[in-house]
Parts: sequence; C-alpha cells; structure tokens
Amino acid sequence: MKVNSFYSRKLHSLLGVIPLGFFLLEHLLTNFEAFYGLEAFSEQIEWLVSLPLVLVLEIFGIWLPLLYHGVYGLFIAFQARHNTNNFGYFRNWMFRLQRITGVITLIFVAWHVFETRVQVGLGKVEHADLGLLMHNILSDNLMFTLYLIGVIATAFHFSNGLWAFLVSWGITIGAKSQRISTYFTMVLFVIMSVMFVISLTSFRGEEFALLQEAVTRVVG
Repeated sequence: MKVNSFYSRKLHSLLGVIPLGFFLLEHLLTNFEAFYGLEAFSEQIEWLVSLPLVLVLEIFGIWLPLLYHGVYGLFIAFQARHNTNNFGYFRNWMFRLQRITGVITLIFVAWHVFETRVQVGLGKVEHADLGLLMHNILSDNLMFTLYLIGVIATAFHFSNGLWAFLVSWGITIGAKSQRISTYFTMVLFVIMSVMFVISLTSFRGEEFALLQEAVTRVVG
C-alpha cells in the first residue's frame, strides 16, 4: 500500500471522524460527568459497560480504527513537507500543527488506555474504581500537566481534522464555506478544550479526594 494512496488517505480521514470522532465526543461527555460528582461519573461508566456487545463495539468501533488511523497518520506526519518558514499562512500552520498534535495524541491515547482500559482488562482495576484511579493519576501535578497537554492536543487534532475532512470529502468546496467551517471547528476546539480541562480539574476535586482518604483508612 503506497503511503500517498488516495483511498488510504480517504479511509484515514473517514475513520478520524467516524467512528473515532464519535468516540472522542462520547469520552468527553463521559468524563465531564465528573464535574457533577463521583456518583454521576460512576453511573455513566456503568451505563457504558452495560451496552450489548460492548467488547465488539470497542474492537471494531475504537481499537481497530484507532490502530489504522494512528499508524497511517504517523506515515503522513513524517513524510509531510512543512513550508511554514517560507510561507507562514494560516492553513500552512494548521497543517503543521495537525501533524504535531497527531503524534502527541497517539502517544497520549496509548498511554491513557494503558493506564485505564488495559488495567481493567487485566483485572487490576474495576470499572467502578475508574473515578478513584483518575483522581490518583491527576493528583500528581506532573501527570496533570501532561494530561492537559494531551487533551488539548487531542481536541485540536480532531477539530482541525474535521475541517480537513469536510474539504477532502467535498462538503465544503468554496472559500466561504471553508471559512465558515474554520470558525465552527475552532469554536469546537475551544469548547472541547474547556470541557476536558474542567473534567480533569473535577477529578482532583474534594469528593474524589474524600473517597481516596476513606479507601486509604480502610486499607490501612
């Protein structure tokens, strides 16, 4: 398969929005439940786990598309020729940032999945304890900072990738429609970033901290 294959790039673009984009938005809304407290977050996790054929949905709706999108995205990123030093146009910078945030996003997602979903799969963490797990991770200031970088990079990569998807699939053809989609996707980026930051901050909140103290007392 050639790296610059038309159909490979089309599939890469499509998977970035459907289904990975839907998964990202679902993940955003799920984590935002932490803002409403531990009980709300736990209830959302329980609902997701109770979905029929959840493992099949994960494999074919998340992991396989993510594997293709991530690996092929690395090919695209490392073969790309950036010309922002000579032509500092807005879209040139967006193209460059798309590649940079793509690499950051792939590393972050792989790391986050290992810390959460893999640990659940290995039986080391229960689904009901994911809120406490996230509290423990994010209570460390370095980890919190790395998560901030990761979620903001992910939000940008999806939002700007959505703009490129609309262009490459012939949905926004003219300059006016592309300008409107630029405004829309940048607003989407801001909204997603704010929601992700609120979610991360919420996991560090008092309710999660009190639970950690209670667990520590019981274990101790």
